[in-house]
Amino acid sequence: MPLLELTDAQLTSWLGAWLWPLFRVMGFVMTVPLLGSNFVPMRVRLVLALAITLPVAPLVGPLPVVEALSIEAILIVLQQVLIGAALGFFLQIVFQIFVLTGQMIAMQMGLGFAAMVDPSTGVNTAVLSTFYLMFASLLFISFDGHLIMIRILAESFQTLPVATSGVGDTFILQILSTISWAFSSALVLALPAVTALLMTNFAFGIMTRAAPQMNIFALGFPSALMLGLFVVWLLTGTILESINNLFAEAFAMMRGMTGS
Repeated sequence: MPLLELTDAQLTSWLGAWLWPLFRVMGFVMTVPLLGSNFVPMRVRLVLALAITLPVAPLVGPLPVVEALSIEAILIVLQQVLIGAALGFFLQIVFQIFVLTGQMIAMQMGLGFAAMVDPSTGVNTAVLSTFYLMFASLLFISFDGHLIMIRILAESFQTLPVATSGVGDTFILQILSTISWAFSSALVLALPAVTALLMTNFAFGIMTRAAPQMNIFALGFPSALMLGLFVVWLLTGTILESINNLFAEAFAMMRGMTGS
């Protein structure tokens, strides 16, 4: 009985039908918020990447036929990892908006010194930033944001197919423009609280000039702290819609990056 004969092209085509999507999904899972944090072990990330690849791979479409361990195959691997990591990095920037918002408010209300190590990143962040980040993460899951980002990743295989040509300039420029958008969005979220605290500090400055014998540190610091907590409490009821609009804009930008 003759043995089954496989050529290098056939073997590469069969393996590539699963490996090329797996590389993009792995790059995305390793960098995306929540799934790519230090809370999730590396083995769990690998299992998640395999679980996402199984339903996505049959929908990828035609794949290039290249030889194994060739320059074209290496370029395809690099392209898939770059696309997946770039999409995950984009969402990381979106979540850093809430860290920056909390940092702006904390510096104005005198909580800039109250920092703690964020277990997900290992970086010292303000306590208020950690609060906003946890609040945004819970809202992200309640909005089914984790399902939407996986859907956008699956749609990217149609608009950014597996090839050796690389990604376009629009994809890279969109990621670079995200940085300025993140700063402006964080400023919009923190602007009401920062404005109220700035007016308070301005009033205490006038009082200090009018009465130099007043101990501004004994009076101004607790007053600014209490007012800041009160403003944060007032904004909690209205920040829900702002975060919802922010995530909707972020997903629209992700679709614009992938061309879907």
